Amino acid sequence: MVEYEVQGHIALLTLNRPEARNAVNDVVAQSMTEALERMEADPDVWVGVLTANTTGHKSPVFCAGADLKMINAGRAGELATAKGGFGGFTTFPRTKPVIAAIDGLATAGGCEIALAADMIVASEQAQFGLAEVKRNLVAAAGGLYRLPKLVGKNVALEVALTGEPLTAKRAYELGLVNRITENGQALEGAMELANAIAANAPLAVWESRALVIAADWDDEATINKNTAAAFGRVLSSEDTTEGLTAFIEKRAPQWKGR
Repeated sequence: MVEYEVQGHIALLTLNRPEARNAVNDVVAQSMTEALERMEADPDVWVGVLTANTTGHKSPVFCAGADLKMINAGRAGELATAKGGFGGFTTFPRTKPVIAAIDGLATAGGCEIALAADMIVASEQAQFGLAEVKRNLVAAAGGLYRLPKLVGKNVALEVALTGEPLTAKRAYELGLVNRITENGQALEGAMELANAIAANAPLAVWESRALVIAADWDDEATINKNTAAAFGRVLSSEDTTEGLTAFIEKRAPQWKGR
């Protein structure tokens, strides 16, 4: 299942199936979508952090991907939700940024979940791989198009065709990982990054996120048009008045998200 907790303006989502190396089954997928729906619906939650319970194993695993027993039983369709895609996460239509805290192996569908997050904070022992070819499967949850955008075609081909993972250090060098922490500190590092984001005006953060993501496929004219529209929406909000007033009064702004 996926546990949900709110800390200040941050929603903490925790993959909690350590006995199966946090492999995605139907319960994980459904509870993930439900957790994301809660996050999106709560006006006081501005950022999400996705982590995993890695206890009980000598080598920590963020997520081992799909529950292969369910695939073998012909139940692969249950590993996704209509709204969220694989794991209830990979295609969920979010407006709020989510940071993945990876303290161990993220492989196959687990790597695809990490790639679907907006940013990644990883410990030194983290690894990122697409191991599907080792089981005569195809990475079908976004890994084959998200990974090359982040690390380049040649490295993505090596990862996808060998099934061997990237180390955290290599992933950081290639731009896949935002920050590296000591082992066991990925969640702490992700919360630090989330708090830095949550200190800013949430409406501006959400609009900026959408524009950066859309830059992958929009042409320049569309980007300029959408940027102007986003600027107008933010400019007319209460938080813009608060931000400018706080600057003039030399105090910290009190954001309301409206």
